[in-house]
Amino acid sequence: MSAATDVMAELALLENPKLRAANEERGDDHGVNLSAVRAVAKRLKTQHELAKELWTTGDTAARLLATLIARPKAFSADELDTMIHDIRAPKLLDWFITNIVKPGKHAEELRQRWKDGTDLVGRAGWSLTTDRVVKRAAGLDLDGLLDQIEMEMKDAPAPKQWSMNHCLAEIGIHHPKYRARAIGIGEKLQVLIDYPASPGCTPPYAPVWIAEMVRRQKALA
Repeated sequence: MSAATDVMAELALLENPKLRAANEERGDDHGVNLSAVRAVAKRLKTQHELAKELWTTGDTAARLLATLIARPKAFSADELDTMIHDIRAPKLLDWFITNIVKPGKHAEELRQRWKDGTDLVGRAGWSLTTDRVVKRAAGLDLDGLLDQIEMEMKDAPAPKQWSMNHCLAEIGIHHPKYRARAIGIGEKLQVLIDYPASPGCTPPYAPVWIAEMVRRQKALA
């Protein structure tokens, strides 16, 4: 048997039907505990060719594992673009962005390529944009981003809308010059205004999110 076949067999043994059912309610089609996936990856270490084999199976648990053992800088931009268009699970998208795209060589190129996409591709583009807003905002057209958010976020597909809203909040939190406008856009669009937040957690409604994080910043100053 190949290494990929052995790994797939191991993942099958880790499958939990109750966990799969719970994950499927959130749109994630796998039943393997994420801590177990990380433990397998820790044992396997970096194995890029195995990661590519696991990805071709189409199995979400195998692909989650692949993101942890791949060599991010070994992928071309076109390879990553092909991969993302075959992703259907939100958790896999997030791991793909965090573990492969951001540490790779093509994040900025793909950010621009994906930002105007729909659903999960658009979500990825805005996730990468949010990362730049927070960490490397120099050169970003923040006014242009706010214009696009104001025009498009209200009617964007839910996965993309969530990511755009995150970007809106981070612009308001990290860039005082744009804070009033970011809050105003949030108040105008009212995206996620009724989203339930657990006790002690900050609601995702951008005006409240911005105000709370700024309050915390000032308390630490």
